[in-house]
Amino acid sequence: MAAVSVGIVKGEACLDLEYVEDSSAEVDLNLVMTASGKVVEVQGTAEKEPFSKEKFDELFNLGWKGIQSLIQIQKDILKL
Repeated sequence: MAAVSVGIVKGEACLDLEYVEDSSAEVDLNLVMTASGKVVEVQGTAEKEPFSKEKFDELFNLGWKGIQSLIQIQKDILKL
């Protein structure tokens, strides 16, 4: 299992937001998923304006790629 934050900052989709980005993000989404791709939690907020399903999908896919990377790191460390 792994978790990431993704968001839209200055119109760009960003992975693993740091505080400055998170505090100014137009959209902020937290994503927790298992190694098999099952969703544990999705928490998202449109900070000022609503966002489209296409933007949600873009953020979700970016988050999933980040989670896959984190899970691979975990497996490498644990030698699974």
